[in-house]
Amino acid sequence: MEVEVKLRLQDASAYRQLTSILSPFHSKTLHQENLFFDTPTNTLSSQLSVLRLRFLNKDARCIVSLKSKPTLVDGVSRVAEDEEELDPCSARACVEDPARLGKIESRILKRVKEEFGVGEEVGFVCLGGFENKREVFNWKNLKLEVDETKYGFGICYELECESEDPDGVKKLLEEFLKENGIGYSYSKMTKFAVFRYGKLP
Repeated sequence: MEVEVKLRLQDASAYRQLTSILSPFHSKTLHQENLFFDTPTNTLSSQLSVLRLRFLNKDARCIVSLKSKPTLVDGVSRVAEDEEELDPCSARACVEDPARLGKIESRILKRVKEEFGVGEEVGFVCLGGFENKREVFNWKNLKLEVDETKYGFGICYELECESEDPDGVKKLLEEFLKENGIGYSYSKMTKFAVFRYGKLP
């Protein structure tokens, strides 16, 4: 179970202010391309599950993930998540021809086949996706991720932090944002939900 605090930043100005204040703690920048897959009849999403290919820093790495039964309440996200690395070249070929997903060697895709009955026979379609620039900071023994997410219909900014103590971390982050006059609100939708919704929340 992945548990994260998710706070939506008010606008580009809030994003710039936050990343500027956190700059002494900067660890790395990740350029992510997130693409999502389902069957033509939405087998996975109808069961509150999402299959994602994430390409990092162009095609340096690729991670396939299966997320299930997400909840997002008062800025705290909980989701069952399973991930594994895929060969980026093989994964890119699956984007061009989603039917290949049913044929590649992957523990997660085997799970999808067994649990949802999706494989070579049923087939996958690519739903599209979005790009995300993630700035990672090591701050007060926490790994903060500040995202600039570019959808086809606009840009969102978000602060995320995975933690086993989400309420404590949320309190700390809210105090920090308020002290620095950075506008924010609790995220109400996951990035995938925003993408499917088709407009900024």
